[in-house]
Amino acid sequence: MKTAIVGCGGIAKVHADSIKKSNGKDELAAFCDIRRERAEVFSQTYTAGKAPVYESLDEMLKQSEFDVLHICTPHALHVPMAIAGLKGGRHVFMEKPPAVSKEQFQELKKAEKESGKLLGFCFQNRYNASVIQAKEIISSGKAGKIVSARAFVTWSRGVSYYKDSGWRGTMELEGGGAMINQSIHTLDLMTEFMGRPLSSEASIANHHLKGVIEVEDTMEAYIQYEQGIGLFYCTTAFGSNAPILLEIHCENMILRIEGNSLTLIYPDGKREVIDCQTGVALGKDYWGTGHLACISNFYECIQQGKAAPIGIPQVERVFLLMMDLYDSARGK
Repeated sequence: MKTAIVGCGGIAKVHADSIKKSNGKDELAAFCDIRRERAEVFSQTYTAGKAPVYESLDEMLKQSEFDVLHICTPHALHVPMAIAGLKGGRHVFMEKPPAVSKEQFQELKKAEKESGKLLGFCFQNRYNASVIQAKEIISSGKAGKIVSARAFVTWSRGVSYYKDSGWRGTMELEGGGAMINQSIHTLDLMTEFMGRPLSSEASIANHHLKGVIEVEDTMEAYIQYEQGIGLFYCTTAFGSNAPILLEIHCENMILRIEGNSLTLIYPDGKREVIDCQTGVALGKDYWGTGHLACISNFYECIQQGKAAPIGIPQVERVFLLMMDLYDSARGK
């Protein structure tokens, strides 16, 4: 299959590398960015300059032949571009977040249903070996009933990260800060384990970039899930990019996922480190190692005529939870 990428920034490199490393049958066929020189760099790097480059998605959809559109642009553009791709007869694979508002998400659902094409989302941490192993242990019954969970994302983002991008840190284009950008993946994992959210409340703050960004650098949340209580904390005001920490507390043990490692902690204090065979991180190591598996799985489903492995039904729960947390924190 032929692939086109719109938005040739840092995360697009992970998508392009995943396609090049997948099954060898998929081809990078076109690149698009409003900064033409960035698309030209991708064309040179991945196709020796053979793939055409564009400054407009509409132009690329009209002039270039390809099967799958990867969207790696600022958050607020995800849905309009996905809808354009779906209406243009292409399958679409989107970076997070799925949308920046509930209204956008409903528009996306409608467009996907009418298109007959696959729409997938890059929630790559579901493919981390530590996460898969933890799910298997819980499914086996060995851990007992889930009681509660807690999660921490403590990363570092400074002034240049926002100022150099031209869009990050703005409500209009980013839609939020530490939660929607850096921490949606970890909220997604906690929700995968804990099930349906029943109620939630949250607070947000901007501690270290006052006057620089319009969005939060910190959020804390209290979530009542069908499985129990979930506590969530995320910040970009830390001094380094620490591995994410997610603990699932069960009747017979605690399962601690820390980055790509999994530790079982028993009531008597004994600890068992589970050997998780992990892949290679194609981007920053704290992004996880699941990009290649996530993207490859999406392409396999296209070829086999199956539903997208992580489509609208699989992301709706965590997306709506995230929106509810923002509404709570903003007093809506």
